[in-house]
Amino acid sequence: MIRNYFRLAVKHFKKQQLFSLINVLDLTVGITCCMMIFLFVMNELSFDNFHKNGKNIYRVARQTTGGEKRDIPYLSPPYGPTLLNDFPSDIASMVRVEADNDLITYKNVSFNEQKILLTDSNFFSFFNFKLLRGTPDEVLADPLSIVMTESTAKKYFGNEDPIGKVIEFNKDLHLKVSGIAADVPVNSHLDFDMVVSLANWSKQPWMNQWPNNSLFAYVQLNPLVSPDRLEAKFPAFMEKYMGKYYRENGFHMKLVLNPLKDLYFAEGFSFESPTSRHGSKKTVFIFMSIAILMLLIACINFMNLSTARATDRSREVGLRKVLGALRKQLIFQIISESILFALIATGLSIILLQAIMPTYAQFLGYKLPPYMMDVRFYLFIIGIILVVGILAGIYPALLLSSFSPIEALRSKFKVGRSGAFFRKSLVTLQFGMSVLLIASISIVIDQMHFVQHADLGFNKEESMIIRLDNNAIWQSKERFKSELTRDPSVSTVSLMSGEPGGFHDNQGFEFEKRPEDKVMLHTEFADFDYAKVLGLKIIAGRDFSNDFPADSNRSVIINRTAANFLGYTSEKAVGQWIRNLGNDSLRRTIVGVVEDFHYASLKEPIGPLVISPKKDDRRLALIKMKTTAVPQSIERIKKIYASYASAYPFEYSFLDESFDRLYKSEAKQETLLSGFAAIAIGIACLGLFGLASYTAVKRTKEIGVRKVLGSSVENIVVLLSKDLLKPVLAGTLIALPLSYLIMTKWLENFAYRISLDWWLFAVAALAGILVAMLTVSFQSVKAAMANPIKSLRTE
Repeated sequence: MIRNYFRLAVKHFKKQQLFSLINVLDLTVGITCCMMIFLFVMNELSFDNFHKNGKNIYRVARQTTGGEKRDIPYLSPPYGPTLLNDFPSDIASMVRVEADNDLITYKNVSFNEQKILLTDSNFFSFFNFKLLRGTPDEVLADPLSIVMTESTAKKYFGNEDPIGKVIEFNKDLHLKVSGIAADVPVNSHLDFDMVVSLANWSKQPWMNQWPNNSLFAYVQLNPLVSPDRLEAKFPAFMEKYMGKYYRENGFHMKLVLNPLKDLYFAEGFSFESPTSRHGSKKTVFIFMSIAILMLLIACINFMNLSTARATDRSREVGLRKVLGALRKQLIFQIISESILFALIATGLSIILLQAIMPTYAQFLGYKLPPYMMDVRFYLFIIGIILVVGILAGIYPALLLSSFSPIEALRSKFKVGRSGAFFRKSLVTLQFGMSVLLIASISIVIDQMHFVQHADLGFNKEESMIIRLDNNAIWQSKERFKSELTRDPSVSTVSLMSGEPGGFHDNQGFEFEKRPEDKVMLHTEFADFDYAKVLGLKIIAGRDFSNDFPADSNRSVIINRTAANFLGYTSEKAVGQWIRNLGNDSLRRTIVGVVEDFHYASLKEPIGPLVISPKKDDRRLALIKMKTTAVPQSIERIKKIYASYASAYPFEYSFLDESFDRLYKSEAKQETLLSGFAAIAIGIACLGLFGLASYTAVKRTKEIGVRKVLGSSVENIVVLLSKDLLKPVLAGTLIALPLSYLIMTKWLENFAYRISLDWWLFAVAALAGILVAMLTVSFQSVKAAMANPIKSLRTE
């Protein structure tokens, strides 16, 4: 019986080659999209699940209290050992991890490595990163040892055996390679190329200071310990060690435990280092929604064409019923044919997936784990074949099996208005989803254009960033700046703690108007040229100036929002005092107010900012250039840099590029939506083309009669097109309000965003309708221009 069903399916495939090819093509594209998205989602949801004790591992974070709660993952070094000491019955083990970038030298070849972890010696026994050489308990037992990943070791040593080789670490330490780790899996939130023991800095002051928050602390709880119960003990711990400090500085934080499995999707850590990976659940949901839409649109095409051709199979169904076939047998036969289509499409999809995987990996920014040997991939394939086969075939099966055998054999059976209504409903749904995608991508593109061209309140063009990330350049920073300013291509140089779009400290302050209140304000520590290099507008008071010696240690500048936050107008704020509770023993006078500018992402509202010329916090040099000959200028700056830090590679970036990277995930969503919107509308139009073709074939004789009676080509085109375009228009009208609601929600991610003007939706609607009209009109014109004599002879 199964063999007969297969033979019948092949017979129908050959008989209706055009419609069969359309169905296979629709399903192939839809299933390929689903496979791509499945692999992405499978990887995203598998982060950190390879750690043996992962379910008991937590990262300790500080959480702000009052107002919006925000987890801050950075702790000072003493937290970890003290937690382990104070809660021995709750915490089984602890490891600290600090991200660092350092100069690594081997045989006079140096690289400034960005992915170095400074950790406790139990790092490889606490986590389950695979070691190819060495044992977890021993590789970091000696502080003067280093573990490299396989690819990093190959970069330094080639085919030589790396074990025992000695490298220079920041021209200071000599470390011996004691182990080789496998390259870090792409589904690990921690990413590294090298691991070095923290014990090398155990006697440094910063390793023993509580307020010096710079690293992560992970704890593994004993199996029966509840994290909630342990968190309930943390307030007493914080009061014991940090209570006095918090009271003096006017703020308070509590400790919380973040499960390891949740760290990848944790929000609010945008300034973590290159050693930390983070994803977005919203992006995962967007991918999953698109996968469902793609598959639905492809299945709708299949159902539409199968339903439209139901009357063509009426004699076959009638004959089988007369010969004794039961309805359930007919349903099984038709669903089997649908599953066969899905099977063929899935086979083609696997081939197509293999071909486009390199491009897909390049778009994602990483290579997905091997999937051809993953049983989950094959379970997904089986599920897709069954779901698509049954979903696409169930309605045609129920419809065909309901035919009356007598009417079917006499070819007088008609599907009726219910069948036509169902097909139109499917077309409505199909094009509604397509227009929804078109409208969404139009708004995403418009918002990204707004972000990239918005007035940020500062000048980000032709501004070079050089990090002061090694001792050689940091100790010579003032001389380095002085020499840069003498270069004819350089306009201004400022040394600062963080560039716009980068990290800004959040610190406690007291102020003149209400000295009893303690407030948290963002801070920027910069020299006197900060406002000049960014082109900030002074709206009250003055800028820092060398003409006022006290400016170095007794003055600050604030932004307009900070003035309002403190209860002043911009003019009234000038002359008032303010004190940084954690950094200044003396009060500083507000000497100027700058107009608000976006020192953070446009996703966040402009907050209160204090600009202080505190001298010991300089993390980068921002160089404003005044030339179009950028390559030549870079070469001169490189030579100046080399004169102070010749051992370190010259690395730089541009401010506009750095700022644009803040919207990297949104830019990927834009590309993603663009591609899938095009695919969705293409699949929908392919189905519409099939319906138009079938309609033209079924009405061939009618068209011939109308032409003989004097109908023009235009009249016939309108006749054939209007019935198919009505559901397209209906779907468009349904999609527009839905897209408005969805994109309003998406835009809430941005503090500064476009307004949803009506013309954005009008363009999306017109685009969808125009494509549908072109698709239908092409087949309609072809039918209308056919020879009427041949049309009248058609049976």
